[in-house]
Amino acid sequence: MAYDYKEKFSVAGKKCIVTGGAQGLSRGMAEALLENGAEVVIMDVQKEKLDGAVADYNAMGYKAYAVCGDLSKKEEIDRMFDEAMKYLKGTLNVLIPAAGIQRRYKPWEFPEDMWNLVININLNHVWFMCQKAIQVMKDQPDGGKIVNIGSMVSWFGGTDVAAYTASKGAVTQLTKSIASDCAKYKINCNAIAPGYMDTEMCANMTQARKDECSARIPAGRWGLPEDLKGPVLFLTSSASDYVNGVIIPIDGGYLIK
Repeated sequence: MAYDYKEKFSVAGKKCIVTGGAQGLSRGMAEALLENGAEVVIMDVQKEKLDGAVADYNAMGYKAYAVCGDLSKKEEIDRMFDEAMKYLKGTLNVLIPAAGIQRRYKPWEFPEDMWNLVININLNHVWFMCQKAIQVMKDQPDGGKIVNIGSMVSWFGGTDVAAYTASKGAVTQLTKSIASDCAKYKINCNAIAPGYMDTEMCANMTQARKDECSARIPAGRWGLPEDLKGPVLFLTSSASDYVNGVIIPIDGGYLIK
């Protein structure tokens, strides 16, 4: 029987949660799902941006819902997840806990409150959202798809980003652990690792550091949110049913040079 790529790569009708989706890479990932027929609850702490993004998508005829809250707090995560599940009528096919922040300090100057904030959002929110998603997905006949977000610093140390590096390294290992434990429930947990992307997160890099990174990218340019849409559709569709626990660099070749 011929391989039906339209069916295998389809996300039409899937019920999804994307965190941090009001801007940047997270918005691009949510957009990929919406443009292809999925229902998406977008979570973010930035209410004005979130409401604007969801209003724009609904005006285009997409099914998008807004849930605003602070993902650095466990009680807020619990509330936000429950609110999302009401929108999605109790079914969750896709989770992308993509919200993330970065703070730059020399290692000897890194403030404790900033360290805790980065770890709470970049790692703890990912874990608690994954845990809550698994509790739903393991009882669904078709399981579900989880796509976590790593980084180039999942492999490298970075510069002045100790907390970010620690969190992203942990997320990639968490991804493998979840995949190992949950594959038997038809739950696929993978991660994508964006390279250097032209988004708000990298706006505070020095020009010298930007030039250094640019020189190493064989593709000759920084990435854009649109560059994540194809990988996201693959990892959230049945085309990736036998892919589990992998970390996919989306980096223009940065890692190979």
